[in-house]
Amino acid sequence: MPRSVTDPWTVTSACTAHCVSPGPTGSPATTARRYAAFTRVVTRAGVLDGAHLADPAVLRSRARAALAALGVRLHHTGVPLAPAPGTLVVANHISWLDALALLAAAPLRLLAKREVAAWPLIGTLTTRAGTLYINRTAPRELPRAVATVTATLRDGHSVAVFPEATTHCSSPGGTFRPALFQAAIDASAPVQPVTLTYHRGGHPSTAPAYVGDTAFTASLRHVARAAGLTVTVHAHPPILSHPHTRRSLAAAAQHTVHAPPPPATLTPVLPRLRSSGDRAPLS
Repeated sequence: MPRSVTDPWTVTSACTAHCVSPGPTGSPATTARRYAAFTRVVTRAGVLDGAHLADPAVLRSRARAALAALGVRLHHTGVPLAPAPGTLVVANHISWLDALALLAAAPLRLLAKREVAAWPLIGTLTTRAGTLYINRTAPRELPRAVATVTATLRDGHSVAVFPEATTHCSSPGGTFRPALFQAAIDASAPVQPVTLTYHRGGHPSTAPAYVGDTAFTASLRHVARAAGLTVTVHAHPPILSHPHTRRSLAAAAQHTVHAPPPPATLTPVLPRLRSSGDRAPLS
């Protein structure tokens, strides 16, 4: 897809709001129940968890509860995700749901654009969850971000990043930017490619895509109304960072993420709700 690059991290996608196809929707009652359940999960995370949200077990539980509240089933295929502490997890980027899916699948810290920290409520929660931030409009700050990720990996925390630097409506998406792969090299950390896909009824779906000028509230509505939505986290075997350069490492990870995954038996991570609008567990 054609993109224009204005600096090392500001990348625009050819995908627009017209790429999003909501598809079949559930009943208004189901949508309302999902909104209510999602609000309960977010409220609990913000009010009751507080600083404890950064605890890996708590964060994983809340991420799973948030997906379940919206009626999104999570599947994990491939190998274990972040099998060793201090793994750099790199994934394609489609939706704001990507972060929830990764957090629900394994203990991870996320790297997000700085603007997320200022989002009402969501920004507070992401900061409490231990999210690292990057200013994609200031290239001179990029070495600092790389150093922060390097130190986090050396401390034994696995970090998830989206090196496409923007969202696309489906996989394959855009080119992997190489800068943050330097963190894996400097920390002698493995890089684990992950392919994220969304399906409904066994067919690819763009309903969750958060692209173009789509507002978060509109994207949330698309997800809450979607019937039978599934996100699959396909984890590929880790790639050793030595003897790669950051460019060759980025290219190898991109090739792996964008290649069609081999047929595999889906391993459900979340149990099916009693109905698509049932309340999600809060712990």
